Amino acid sequence: MTDHPPSRLVALIQACHPGPTAVVTLVISAMALAAGRSLAGAVAMGLAGLAGQLSVGWSNDAHDAAGDIRANRLDKPTVRGELTSAHLWSCALITLTMCVPLSFMAAGLRGGFAHLIAVASAWAYNFYFKTTLLSWLPYAISFGLIPAFVTYGLTPSHPPAMWLSIAAALMGVGAHFANALPDLESDASIDAGGAALALGRRRTSVVAVGLLLMAIAILIAHVNLGSAISIAVVSISVLVIAAALRSRNDKILFTVAMGLALMAVVLLVISSTSLSQ
Repeated sequence: MTDHPPSRLVALIQACHPGPTAVVTLVISAMALAAGRSLAGAVAMGLAGLAGQLSVGWSNDAHDAAGDIRANRLDKPTVRGELTSAHLWSCALITLTMCVPLSFMAAGLRGGFAHLIAVASAWAYNFYFKTTLLSWLPYAISFGLIPAFVTYGLTPSHPPAMWLSIAAALMGVGAHFANALPDLESDASIDAGGAALALGRRRTSVVAVGLLLMAIAILIAHVNLGSAISIAVVSISVLVIAAALRSRNDKILFTVAMGLALMAVVLLVISSTSLSQ
């Protein structure tokens, strides 16, 4: 394994699942702004979210290191010999420890607990649910709790709007199925697949697309954007998803899912919709 610091840093970034980590961090920060938090408050929430996501990503690769080696997943730094699972476990535990005070500092007692439950759910996915038919459940819980993390962090604290929590949960589960598509073959080779492997590639694609469109539809039905903008958003979403499916590139569909999540929070920021009940 190389000891060159820049190479080690690049490997750590790759092992944290940088795309989802960045998107979830941005979603939390932007949603905090949409809910009325100051820039400093939104940054604090983003830092808590980043710590949680880093712990989740690194623990995922640390836990899966042996299976990734058997499946010859050369996209993983542990397989290429650039990192060891022990190193990743250390990083995961450090960031998880940091996540606890950061969550309470950013969102108070209720909001902090909501975020920690979301992070715990993601860790449960890594340790158990990933290879079961309930692999989608931690995504529903973790993404569904993001609005609670944000709104309970307000002064005074409020529960999130139910429609927002449902839309976030649907978006998370849709992203899970989209994310599972590129790894179906490697998961099958080591008997490590979850609900996506049981459904098969075609049905997994249909489920992922259906859930993402449902999330966008719920969002559009509740935000104050006007009919013209709403129709445009739905049309663009459908066209982009259709293009991703026609490309037959599984990674593109997951990228589209992440893009739709970012678009959703942008719509929340520019609208005057209340995120609280």
